[in-house]
Amino acid sequence: MSRPVPEHAEGDPSDRRLRLPERIDADPESVERDLACLVLTIVELVRQLMERQALRRVDEGDLTDEQIERIGATLMALDRRMTELRAHFGLDPEDLDIDLGPLGHLVSTD
Repeated sequence: MSRPVPEHAEGDPSDRRLRLPERIDADPESVERDLACLVLTIVELVRQLMERQALRRVDEGDLTDEQIERIGATLMALDRRMTELRAHFGLDPEDLDIDLGPLGHLVSTD
C-alpha cells in the first residue's frame, strides 16, 4: 500500500520543476540568441556547400547561362538575408563558426 506524499515534499517532481539549477542560463534573450546562432550556423554551412557545388557545376559546364544566373541571384539573396538575420540577433559572421579542433573550422567566414 502506498503512502500519500505531501504536496511539496522534497522528492515531489512538481517541486523540482519550480527550481532551476544555477548553471542553466534561463534568460529568454540569451536562449533565443543561442538558438538563432545554431540555426544560422547550419544555414550558413548549407549555403556554403550549395555555393561550392554551384561553382563546381559551372566549372564543369553542366549549367546553362539561365541556370547560372538564377543560382547566382538566389545565393546573393540568401547572403543578404543571412546578413539581415545576423544583424537582427546581434551576431557577427565569426559567431557562426565552430572550431572543430584538428578538423578545422566548420564554417569559413571569408
